[in-house]
Amino acid sequence: MSSPLFSEILEGLYDNKIVPYLGPGVLFDAKNKTTGQAMPASSDSLILAMNNGQPMAPKLMYEFPRAAMNLELKRGRNFLSQFLTKTYGETAWTRAAVHDWLAHWRPSYVVDINRDTQLQESYADEEHTLIVGLARISASHYRYKIYQFDGSDYFEISQDQVDQRLPILFKPMGTPKPEANFIASDADYVDYITELMGGFAIPDFLKTYRKNKKYLCLGLRLNRDSERMVFADIIRDGDEPKGWVLNKQPTDKEIRYCKKIGMEIIDADIEEWLEIVGFAVPQKMTA
Repeated sequence: MSSPLFSEILEGLYDNKIVPYLGPGVLFDAKNKTTGQAMPASSDSLILAMNNGQPMAPKLMYEFPRAAMNLELKRGRNFLSQFLTKTYGETAWTRAAVHDWLAHWRPSYVVDINRDTQLQESYADEEHTLIVGLARISASHYRYKIYQFDGSDYFEISQDQVDQRLPILFKPMGTPKPEANFIASDADYVDYITELMGGFAIPDFLKTYRKNKKYLCLGLRLNRDSERMVFADIIRDGDEPKGWVLNKQPTDKEIRYCKKIGMEIIDADIEEWLEIVGFAVPQKMTA
């Protein structure tokens, strides 16, 4: 990464003009405190964890939502919620270095498509607003819940009650806390993306706040349709060009997609980024 570009991105981040957008790769160094195993966050690792360590048919291994849909049809929707709640809400994990970095400077707005709680833990001693994605509910077109954290507990609020001075944590794919809600299976994604495209999955105050923002995409490969569609709609109304994606050895599909939506690819990975910002992970932890 060139020095002028590095300086531009860092300045934009710390001025809250550039929004961190977190994908599975930011959790590469989070380990199970008991077993030492890596946290399942990527599509492949989630499928294996969900299926007792066994790979599924190749067409199901293509993407986690597809595999999750298969098991939902066999075992019910509650199976997925229970699996994700146990994985992310009941298992003790070591801290990821990216979240240590975020906790150090506390951005005003973060998008995190992972389903774990480390981002929330980074703000555990500070009031904040949490937006959690929902799917397949019949009571409303809206596909989110809004919570305020008062320094000790979360409580649900309406968007009219949001204190816009507080940091915003957006977890579109869900979280186990304060209550378990997840976007996991194909059916969840279809419903959520439909309402996201229709404007019903993002509160109005956030639609206003996100205008003219740029994004730094960390730990996310943009080669899967579900994640690409979510990404494109969440960054809507951003500045032009939209921002940057850390991606070593991008595929032709990723190059075309990023060019189309106005994202510049930077030839660097998440570990290199951590070295740049001074939160490098000791080599023995990444082995």
